[in-house]
Amino acid sequence: MSKSKIIRQQIWSKLRDVARPDTRFHLNFAEVIPDFDGSETATDHLVQMAAYQTTQFAFITPDNCLVDLRRRMIVAGKPFVMSTYGIYRGFLLMEPGMVPAGAELYAAWLDGMEHFGRPITLEEIARRGRFDFMVTGASAVSKDGVRFGKGHGFFDLEWGMFTDLGLVDDSTPVAAVVHDCQVVQETLIPSETDILVDWIATPSGLHEVPRRAKRPSGVKWPLLDARPVDDTRPGQE
Repeated sequence: MSKSKIIRQQIWSKLRDVARPDTRFHLNFAEVIPDFDGSETATDHLVQMAAYQTTQFAFITPDNCLVDLRRRMIVAGKPFVMSTYGIYRGFLLMEPGMVPAGAELYAAWLDGMEHFGRPITLEEIARRGRFDFMVTGASAVSKDGVRFGKGHGFFDLEWGMFTDLGLVDDSTPVAAVVHDCQVVQETLIPSETDILVDWIATPSGLHEVPRRAKRPSGVKWPLLDARPVDDTRPGQE
């Protein structure tokens, strides 16, 4: 078993005590990055960041722990793009005027995003310009910024496509929202597909991560799981 799989298994055993079950996948962390007790407090810390307050166009992953962040962005009128679950239906755009007052929480859920948001192609995203902030959940993240997803490589694929289009690069601020139990205390060596994060927002606070390596650029096709690549709409374009 690889070190990343061992770390995921160790973290998932701790996560069961604080995770909020998903309506579809319950506590199957191989299929969902869950919400957790204290995610709203972690979001409190994140929205104090200058990178959040000044963002004009952001990318947010569909992870359950980011529901409150998506709600706040809808309330604040901050436009963002979110990938659909597994990127099976590409990407959704949320911008001011799409959600009636009072429906922001529902709109922040995945089903609500599908209802109120609208599909947007990579070509249209590229015409709108660069992302100036990215936020993701994680199965685990090391104290030095190495992020682990569910193991399917979706965020790695998204990052690779966005770098190819000039939407993000090594200077793009990336934050991860996780529970404190999901933070790995040992120093890890990033692989050539690992996306290093700049900040880790947890219920206990906001932790800035000094950058110690460059992020990857482009899609590393041989290193990605063939199933999600073949099944996702962007992977078919």
